[in-house]
Amino acid sequence: MSGTSADGIDAALVEITKDDPHPRVKLLHCQHRPYPPGIRERILRLASHPDALREVCHLNVLLGEFFAQAALDLVRLAGSEVMLIGSHGQTVCHLPTPVAEGDLLLRSTLQIGEPCVIADRTGLCTVADFRPRDMAAGGEGAPLTPYPHYLLFRHPERCRVIVNLGGISNITMLPPGASLAEVVAFDAGPGNVLIDGVVRRISEGALEYDVDGAWAASGKVNQTLLKRLLGLPFFRRPPPRSAGQEEFGPRLVDEIVTEANREGIAPIDLAATVSTFSVEAVVGSLTGHIFPRQTVDEILLCGGGVRNRWLRQALADRLAPCPVLPTDDVGFPAGAVEATAFAVLAYLTFTEQPGNLPAATGAQRPVPLGKIIPGTRHPKSTP
Repeated sequence: MSGTSADGIDAALVEITKDDPHPRVKLLHCQHRPYPPGIRERILRLASHPDALREVCHLNVLLGEFFAQAALDLVRLAGSEVMLIGSHGQTVCHLPTPVAEGDLLLRSTLQIGEPCVIADRTGLCTVADFRPRDMAAGGEGAPLTPYPHYLLFRHPERCRVIVNLGGISNITMLPPGASLAEVVAFDAGPGNVLIDGVVRRISEGALEYDVDGAWAASGKVNQTLLKRLLGLPFFRRPPPRSAGQEEFGPRLVDEIVTEANREGIAPIDLAATVSTFSVEAVVGSLTGHIFPRQTVDEILLCGGGVRNRWLRQALADRLAPCPVLPTDDVGFPAGAVEATAFAVLAYLTFTEQPGNLPAATGAQRPVPLGKIIPGTRHPKSTP
């Protein structure tokens, strides 16, 4: 452990023997390992910014309460016996590009929504924090849904591409009768996050998102801005690749709105432009990395963007004659795919099976994902 003074790490090797009524503890060896030069100062400097840290700390627990309540409400609604919860949490920072620290190359990510709160409130074993293990194995921590997509949607005769229109859009290609080794998956770019952010700004908070794509449908695309957005460095990176708010979040929203104000781009035209950007990010990813290697029989859409009628139709028009369908049309609700994926990943972790696909994340090896928080009541049998 390291204490509040942040002077280094105390390590102890301990022999613990089962005994009645309490275990017996024997210290075998101990040592103190100082932090490398500068690390203590960085830790203490971080602690000198309490407002941001307090908000992350507080939100972590608050979101844990919300996640727990969502799980309890669902269990009551379904009336089912539940043995295990998988919780992805809320991503607040995702940094998949390696950063050098001495001779180390570090990738990092942070999802909040405290799983200990979920386990305590529900009494159920909870698996959470899935992304860091893949990153520890050299991956980008995303996308993590390809294995569940494979389990849910592979077809013996059809090549299917799953396009998740979440905040970030991601793509999973499932060749006909595919093995796991043949699955191709990567992040395509912005899904809803940029559209929502711009619409909130230009509506001055009156709208949280472009309902059914009404603004996008009414506006005219600004080709100069669209070309600039499609030229962002992210799109020059070959898979495996992942993205987050860092590339397509508030900072880019600020840049886009500032440019629109400077160039006199009308709000509905700006909404049309960023919505078209999300469409072209998917289309460009497919034409660049999927279509050259495989004939695709159908494209299945899932995620929150499926509720945007304009977005669905725009993708269908750009990708014709390939059929573009919501996953509902093949028997699985589009809004449930991603949550189901993390239930699957929780099961795999609980049963000590890998959940990542190294070809998709760039990890050096398959690894079980997440951290297991025991519940306060035990299931009658393991999953």
